[in-house]
Amino acid sequence: MVLTAFCVFASGGAANEPYPNFGLPRVEQMMFLVLQIGVIIFAARLGGAIASMLKLPSILGELGAGILIGPWALGGIGFGDGLFASGLFHGAALQEIASTGRLVDATSDELYGLATLASVILLFLSGLETNIKMFLKYSFVGLMVGLGGVLVSFVLGDLCAVFLLPKFFTVFAAGGAHALAGIPLAEAMTKSAPLYMGIMSTATSVGITARILSEKKKMDSEEGVTIMAGAVIDDVLGLIVLAVGNGIIAAHKAAETAGAAAGGMDWGEIGLVALKAFGVWLGASAIALLAARWIAKFLKKAFKSPVVIATMAFGLALVLAGFFEYMGLAMIIGAYVMGLALSRTDLKHPIQEMLTPVYTFLVPVFFCSMGMMVDVRALCSEPVLVFGGIYTAVAVAAKVVGCMVPSMCCGFNILGGLRIGAGMVPRGEVALIIAGLGLSSGFLTQEIFGIGILMTLVTTIIAPPALVGLFAPKARGVRHPRPSTNNSRETCFEMNNDEAAKLMLERLVDEFREEGFFTSLLSKEDSIWEVAMDDMELALRRTGNRIFVSCTAEEEAIVMTAWMEVASQMNDLARAISKPIRRQDVDRMLAEASNKGDRHVGHSGVGRYLQGFVMLPKFRAATKAEAITKMVAEVAAACPNHVRDATEATEAVLRREASMPTGLDHGIAVPHGRCRSVTGLAGAVAIVDNEGTANGCIADYETIDNSRVDLIVLTLANDSEQTPYLQLMSFVSKALRNDNGYRRLAECKTADEMRRFFREVK
Repeated sequence: MVLTAFCVFASGGAANEPYPNFGLPRVEQMMFLVLQIGVIIFAARLGGAIASMLKLPSILGELGAGILIGPWALGGIGFGDGLFASGLFHGAALQEIASTGRLVDATSDELYGLATLASVILLFLSGLETNIKMFLKYSFVGLMVGLGGVLVSFVLGDLCAVFLLPKFFTVFAAGGAHALAGIPLAEAMTKSAPLYMGIMSTATSVGITARILSEKKKMDSEEGVTIMAGAVIDDVLGLIVLAVGNGIIAAHKAAETAGAAAGGMDWGEIGLVALKAFGVWLGASAIALLAARWIAKFLKKAFKSPVVIATMAFGLALVLAGFFEYMGLAMIIGAYVMGLALSRTDLKHPIQEMLTPVYTFLVPVFFCSMGMMVDVRALCSEPVLVFGGIYTAVAVAAKVVGCMVPSMCCGFNILGGLRIGAGMVPRGEVALIIAGLGLSSGFLTQEIFGIGILMTLVTTIIAPPALVGLFAPKARGVRHPRPSTNNSRETCFEMNNDEAAKLMLERLVDEFREEGFFTSLLSKEDSIWEVAMDDMELALRRTGNRIFVSCTAEEEAIVMTAWMEVASQMNDLARAISKPIRRQDVDRMLAEASNKGDRHVGHSGVGRYLQGFVMLPKFRAATKAEAITKMVAEVAAACPNHVRDATEATEAVLRREASMPTGLDHGIAVPHGRCRSVTGLAGAVAIVDNEGTANGCIADYETIDNSRVDLIVLTLANDSEQTPYLQLMSFVSKALRNDNGYRRLAECKTADEMRRFFREVK
C-alpha cells in the first residue's frame, strides 16, 4: 500500500511565478497540452519498460523520462522560429526566467489540473489497497514500528539539515528567508528547508517492498504483515506531520509578517493546527468507516453496473478530497480516507478493476511531470551530490534503527528487526511528492529538491536487493512465534484435466456473481479470483487440474453448495451437447459442410490425402475396438513413417470414441484420434463384410439411425500439428453422399476400385 498523492498541486504555489502562457491563444495552449501529454505518455511508458527490464521499479523509469524530456533538459531545446522556438515544453523561455534568480513553475496550469486529478485517483486506490483486518491484527506492533520510523527519521533528517545545510549552501547562511545561523536550535528546526527535509525522510513507499514479499512468498510472514501494518501507520503519521509542518511554516511566516519574530514561534497556534489536523482526519475517517456499508449498499442498489459504481465511488473521493482541502488539509488525505473506508466493503476489487485503466493512463503522466520539475544542473552540482549522499545515508539509517528497535521490543529478533527496517527504507514517490510541494510553494530551492530526488532514487534502488538478501536465510525473525488466529482453510477440488478445471472455475465464478457476489480477477496468469459479499471473502485459484478455495469453516457450506450446483449444471450441459450432436444434428451439419465446401476439390485438392490411405475391402471385425485396432495396425504397417507407435495411436482413437461415438447414418463411421506418435495425416478406409450375418459383424458400433456399419473411414493425426482434417472430412462427406456415393463405394471389390472411386469425385 502506498499513501501517495500529488502534494505539489495540493497547495498553492504563491511563492513561485506562475507558468507563463507566452501570449498564446487558448486554442494553441490546448494544442501544446495535447502534444505534451502525448509525448509524456510515450516517454513515461518507455522509461517504465526500461526500468522493468533492469529489474527496477517502473516509477524510476517514469521519473527519469520526465527529467530527460523536461524543460530543464531536452524540453529546453527549441526548433524553428515559430511556436516551438522555445521547445515543446517552453524550456528555453523558462530557463531564461530562472537565470534571473526567480523561481517559476515548470508545468502549465492545464498539465497541473491533469496531475491534480491523477493525485486523487492515486490516493483513492491506495486507500482501497489497505487491509484493515491485517492492520487491526498487528496494530500495536505496526503502531510502534510506524511511530518509531517517523520520529527517528524526522528528527535526524531535520537535524542533518540544520547543522549541514549552512556548510554546503551559502544562501542559508546569508541571512535570507531560510537563514539558520545564529538562531536557537528549536527555531532553526522549524525553518522551512530543515522542516521539509525532516518530513521527506519520514515517508515510506512499500509498493516495492510488497512486490518483493510477494515474490518471496513472505507476505503472510510475521515480518511481512508487520511491515504492511506499520506502513499504514507510517503513511497516516506522514500525512499528519506534513499537515502540521505546513501549519508551522504558515504560522511562522504570519508571525514574521506581523513583526512577532522576536517573540518566537506561537506554539499555541501550532498546537491548534495539529489538533485540527488530527481532529478532521480522525473525525472524517470515523464517519467514513461507519458509513461505508451504507454507501456500498446504496451504490449497489441504485447502480447495477460495476463501471457506474466505480465512477460514483471516485466521485465521492473527489468530493471528500475537496472538503479536506477546504479545511486546510491536503486533498491527498480526503482521497485516502474515502478509499480506506470503501476497502471494508465488497466494492473494493470491482472499483479497483474498473478504475485501473484510468490509473494506468494518469499516474505515469503524474510521475513523469514530477520528473520534469527537476533541474538537472542543480542535481549534478557538487554540493547536492555531497550533502545528498550524507542526507541519504542518514535517511536509511534512521528508518532501519527507528523501525528495528520497536520491533525487537515487540518480540522480533535481530534478523526480523533488520528485515522490517529494510522493508521500510524505500521512500519512492512519497518523498518525491513532499519535495515537490516544498518546491512549488517556494519553501525549497532547486538544490534541495534535487537532494530529495537523489535520496528517493538511492533508497528505492537499494531496498529490494537488501530485503532479498535478508530473507535468504531460512531462520525465523521472531523469538517466540505466535499461534495463527486465521481460521480460514483451503479446500481442493480435483478435475480430470486442466481444461475441465478451467471451465469449472469460470462457471463457479459466474455462479457466485449471479448470487450477488462481487468477483475480481486478481491474477490472470495464476488464475486467482476473489469473491466477496459484505464480510465474506473467498479466494479461488486454479493450479493445473485442481481448484483451491480458501474460506472459513462457516463459509465452506456455501462453497460446497455452489460447487454442487455448478457440477449439476455442467452435467446437464454435457448431456445437452452430446445427445443432439450424436442423434439429430450431425447429418445436417455434415451435409451443410459438404454443400459449402470447395466444389473443385478432387485429386489435386484435399482428396489427394485419401490416395495415401490404406484401402481395406472385405474387412471383418467382431467389435468396434477390434475394428479400430486392426485398421490402425494396417495403417502402421503400410505407413511406418506416419505412424511410429500403433498402440498409442489405437488408444488415442478409442479414447476419442469413449467420449463420443463417431457412428453417423447410412452405415458410415468416422473414428479418429490425435497423438504424438503420428506424423502428418494418415488413415484407412474399410468396407465391412456383413455377408452371412443378421445384425452386422460390428454389433456394438453405435450409429445415428441405428443402421449397421458398412463403411469406416479412420483418420490419424498429430496432436500438435495443424492438419486439414476438417477439409478431408468435408471431402469424404461429399464423396459418400452425392449420388448415393456410399452405396457405390460399398460395392467396390478391390482396393484399386476404392481408389478409383475417390479419384472420380468432382
